[in-house]
Amino acid sequence: MKIHEYQAKEILKNYDVAIQDGIAIKKISQFDAAIKKLQSRGVNQYVVKSQIHAGGRGKGKLYNPKNREELILEGGVKFTTSLEKAKTFAEKMLGNLLVTHQTGPEGRIVKTLFIAEGLDYKKELYLGILLDRSVSKNVIMASTEGGVEIEKVAEETPDKIIKEWVDPAVGLQTFQARNLAFGLGLEGTAFKSFVKFIQKLYKAYEETDSSLLEINPLVITNQDEVIALDAKINIDDNALYRQPVISAFRDLSEEDSLEVEASKYNLNYIKLDGNVGCMVNGAGLAMATMDIIKLAGGEPANFLDVGGGANKETVKSGFQIILSDKNVKAILINIFGGIVRCDRVAQGVIDAVKEIDVTVPVVVRLEGTNAEEAGVLLNKSGLAFEVAMNLKEAAEKVTSVLKM
Repeated sequence: MKIHEYQAKEILKNYDVAIQDGIAIKKISQFDAAIKKLQSRGVNQYVVKSQIHAGGRGKGKLYNPKNREELILEGGVKFTTSLEKAKTFAEKMLGNLLVTHQTGPEGRIVKTLFIAEGLDYKKELYLGILLDRSVSKNVIMASTEGGVEIEKVAEETPDKIIKEWVDPAVGLQTFQARNLAFGLGLEGTAFKSFVKFIQKLYKAYEETDSSLLEINPLVITNQDEVIALDAKINIDDNALYRQPVISAFRDLSEEDSLEVEASKYNLNYIKLDGNVGCMVNGAGLAMATMDIIKLAGGEPANFLDVGGGANKETVKSGFQIILSDKNVKAILINIFGGIVRCDRVAQGVIDAVKEIDVTVPVVVRLEGTNAEEAGVLLNKSGLAFEVAMNLKEAAEKVTSVLKM
């Protein structure tokens, strides 16, 4: 689950991580009160930050959502020492469409702003923590190239990325924090400040069940203090049940509507750009199914894992979600009967198709427990199913019906 920058900073503040101070607003009428509160804290220069679930906000462009050719403002993050300009920026950001390299041309409507303190600093760094699945350890990545997309740094100057792997059974050790500080070329007060900063940050990463914690940029102020100027946190969806406070941060307006609907039925759904709807049980089988559809000349319209206990209700919900995508011209159901029996899935498919209006061709491939019985049920259902004996045949059949 993704959260906004202002929410990430709220979490980090609870762990005593040094952050850029600021106040979130959702209406322009809240701007003056936010400024007064910041001024009472000694703030006299300001940064107006658009809050969307995408990077590249500072280089993005704001458009009128009703007329996407009308450019409102260059940049979704603006620094100023003028209160009048800060308010003008806020007025131009709220309610308008922010397009960045990560949002794509469709962009995102800015519904929240983070009115933050403007900081003077002398250096930008990059810092990120995530799980390295290849070695089953968390990895801390740091770079002197702060403010730049880490992918670009990795491609152009990989030698400028410092990595420190942390065994989760042991946790971050002080010598590792010092290794990172040495690698970044820090000295004196900045060195000590960084060591304390990364120790607190790693604790926040672990205790919040984060899958990613990224600070870009991490700045060294003129007083040699280390402060998070930005913050990005992704939470492991599988751990949300034990993070009720963070779960409340979920912004459904930032997520795809079909993915939100699928989550209500415990379906793992991700919308793609193709025209072949996929309904599969198991993430690995789902990815293999998408691959073989492409090899057969088709384009998958989605990733949909109905789980190991697929039944009539999950199949019905899966159909409804897949058919909500107007690009879908055919559906491939690929189920391996291990935990679940194929005949039960087949009956679920038959019942679901009878109850909802399925207007596109459906190809079904069932393998595993009671697969033969499932085939008999499908063939005798009187419904226009294309039954395939193996995955290759299923992919070929579903792509062939698209050409009819």
